[in-house]
Amino acid sequence: MNKKWAIKRITINLASVESEKLERYCAMTGRPATDVIRELIRSLSISELSASERTIPCSSDLVVHNHSLPTHC
Repeated sequence: MNKKWAIKRITINLASVESEKLERYCAMTGRPATDVIRELIRSLSISELSASERTIPCSSDLVVHNHSLPTHC
């Protein structure tokens, strides 16, 4: 089956403790950080967040790049 993938690349700044925790979790589970982060994002329930929790982070903390990839099988 053909799927068209659109990618939005996000760069985040993590505190040392956060980065180390992610690295340890990935090492323990054998999963790449990208998969772990995607799973965490998919588990978010936006409808349960208050307006203040939906604010956009400071641009110095988050960099977003839009990329399109070719169609994959």
